[in-house]
Amino acid sequence: MENRKPISSPTSPTDHPTVNRMVGVPIHVIQKRSAPTGQPSMAPPHQATGSRARTARLPWALAVRIVYWLVLTMFISVAWSAAQAETAKLRVATRIVPPMVVEKNGVLGGFSIELWNSIGKRLNRETEYVVLPDVSELLDAVASGRADLAIAAISVTSEREDRFDFSQPIMNSGLQILVRGTAVNVEANPLRELMQLFFSRTLLVWLGIALLLILVPAHLMFLVERTHHSGIIPTKQYFPGIFHAMFWAAGTLATQADQMPRHWMARIVAVLWMFTGVVFVAFYTAQLTASLTVQQIKGPINNQQDLVGKTVGTTRGSTATAYLNELKAQVREFEKVDDLYKALLDRQVDAVVFDAPALLYYTTHDGSRLARTVGDVFHREDYGIVFPTGSPLRKQVNEALLGLRENDTYQRIYEEWFGKR
Repeated sequence: MENRKPISSPTSPTDHPTVNRMVGVPIHVIQKRSAPTGQPSMAPPHQATGSRARTARLPWALAVRIVYWLVLTMFISVAWSAAQAETAKLRVATRIVPPMVVEKNGVLGGFSIELWNSIGKRLNRETEYVVLPDVSELLDAVASGRADLAIAAISVTSEREDRFDFSQPIMNSGLQILVRGTAVNVEANPLRELMQLFFSRTLLVWLGIALLLILVPAHLMFLVERTHHSGIIPTKQYFPGIFHAMFWAAGTLATQADQMPRHWMARIVAVLWMFTGVVFVAFYTAQLTASLTVQQIKGPINNQQDLVGKTVGTTRGSTATAYLNELKAQVREFEKVDDLYKALLDRQVDAVVFDAPALLYYTTHDGSRLARTVGDVFHREDYGIVFPTGSPLRKQVNEALLGLRENDTYQRIYEEWFGKR
């Protein structure tokens, strides 16, 4: 047997040639490289945990970036929309109510229009006007968003303030009464005028004075003349003697006496009474003539108390409707102001109750000989610009309106349409 030197296992890394070539390489790397194909490598626990953390961080980073870009996009969109809104045309609802809003050859004018044009210039905004028939339509347009605001003769009321926002007042006015003028006054009716005369307060006052002026001299004449044997009082009895004396006194008061008293004292009374009769008849005739003339000129309606029971016209949605209902007037509503005036001239209504500026403008222009205003302005109210609740335009418009008052632009526009105050 041949003596062979036994092969001993290497006891140190340096004894194995492979190990000698891989000095400094971690043992787990050697194990990974030397692992047989098809078997899983045994990675250390801390390496697996780090891989999972990096994998988990990727979705969060992506989500943060997506949210960031979404927020940035929304911010840019809002800023762009705000910039567009600040330069977009304002839709302004209005209605034709001279002199607040007038239309000539398709062009709008009037106090409200000129005032808003001045406000629009200060806001650097263009305007697109939307003409509607009445106040109710204006308010509906603002409430539905079809209009950004509304301006005309729009009264500020508690009910409307609950639904909308109003600007500072653009004018203070109220209601007034419009009746037919002398050129279209009611035709004379003798029977009606006679009955009105008989039951007038003036006639009752004069009849009371006449009765007093008859009773006093009648008793004086009765006491003096009844003692004369050929006097005008045929009996000494109070009844019917006093009636004879009253008949004589009434005839003398009317300057129609046909008997003269016999007693000298009675004749003195008669002379004085004849003079009194002349003065009385002259004053009564003058007063009666003046009353009939004034009644013919003034007509039966002169103030709001005369509207009770009368047929009174106004526009639909006007604040005058509620006021007239409280007065127990018979109210007829019309869509347009022109229809209102036409109804008055056609005798469909006895009077018109509407905004004082509009009525005054009508009586000095188209209706100068056809209608007239009577009484004072009543039911005072402010006119304002209507906005949707919470509209940012309200503050801007109020600032512009105050600026127009401070630089006298408002005063100039007011005097142009209503004259100097």
